[in-house]
Amino acid sequence: MGSPEIWCTRLGLVPYGEGLELQRRLEASRLAGELPDLLLLLEHPPTYTRGRRTRDHELPMGEQWYGMQGIEVADADRGGHVTYHGPGQLVGYPIVSLHPYGDDVHEYVRRMEQVIVRSLATFGIEACLREGLTGVWTSEPGKIASIGIHVSRGITRHGFAVNVNNDLQPFEWIVPCGIDHCRMTSVTRETGSEQDMEAFMNVVSEQFGSVYGRLPVASRLEELGIATSAEAVARA
Repeated sequence: MGSPEIWCTRLGLVPYGEGLELQRRLEASRLAGELPDLLLLLEHPPTYTRGRRTRDHELPMGEQWYGMQGIEVADADRGGHVTYHGPGQLVGYPIVSLHPYGDDVHEYVRRMEQVIVRSLATFGIEACLREGLTGVWTSEPGKIASIGIHVSRGITRHGFAVNVNNDLQPFEWIVPCGIDHCRMTSVTRETGSEQDMEAFMNVVSEQFGSVYGRLPVASRLEELGIATSAEAVARA
């Protein structure tokens, strides 16, 4: 018998608030058994998101200053601290049931880290984990991927963000992930050349399926049966 499917949907550039609302609708459908496990792959316009553990000093310039730089500040109902999202960064939102993984949140996150480590290895980047911290680092070290999740009734939301081709300067204006003097890096910086985002998404989808024991199947937003303005949400 084959592995259960995970539907992988590429959404393009999606405003953060719209992406959050879409996740919530899909979470309800997944909980009701109307959909299989899902993996949303997308990018966000410039946005700082504050996780549940974010403290005021992590955004030292203040919301008005960030707004003047063209960066939105939004609250997120995920774990973790503040981080930055922007074009060229791959964001992955798995909406999956934890039941096949023993409802073990830590195991789920550890697998997510391995998905990223294996994906980066495909592009010649040696990545690693750091004890006591969530996310993925390069050997320099520099943090290249962040993870923050939300779990309700055994269904996940939020997920990971991998710096691929995005501008890293906005990270310098915050305390990223609540870590003082944290140096951020990207696939472009590590390899010395801009990467094909479609190719990177292909690798991430394959590795996600391998690590989580799922068969990745490409799907489109309209196939998810969600009553939402697809034209406004998906700009792929």
